[in-house]
Amino acid sequence: MPVLKMPTPLRSYVDGQAEVTVTGATVGEAMQSLVTQFPALKAHLYNGEGQLRPFVNLFIGESNIKDLQGLGTSLGEDDKLLLVPSIAGG
Repeated sequence: MPVLKMPTPLRSYVDGQAEVTVTGATVGEAMQSLVTQFPALKAHLYNGEGQLRPFVNLFIGESNIKDLQGLGTSLGEDDKLLLVPSIAGG
C-alpha cells in the first residue's frame, strides 16, 4: 500500500506517526483515505469547498503532483507520497 510521509507540524493529528499507510490508486484517493483515518486533519488540508488548500504540496519522489495530473496522479503499491506544507513568514 502507498505510504504518506507526514511533516512534523501535522504529526499530532496522526497520533505522532511519521508515515501513514493509505489506500487508493490515485493521490486523491490516498488523501481521502488519510482524512478518513484522521478526520481532524481535514480542516488543515482542505478548504470549505473540499479542495486542497494552496499551501499543501504533495510529491511523489521529486515530482510535485501539480506538475503531473494533480489529485488524479496514479499511485503504485510501493509509492511514497510526501506532504510538504508551504511555510511563510517574515
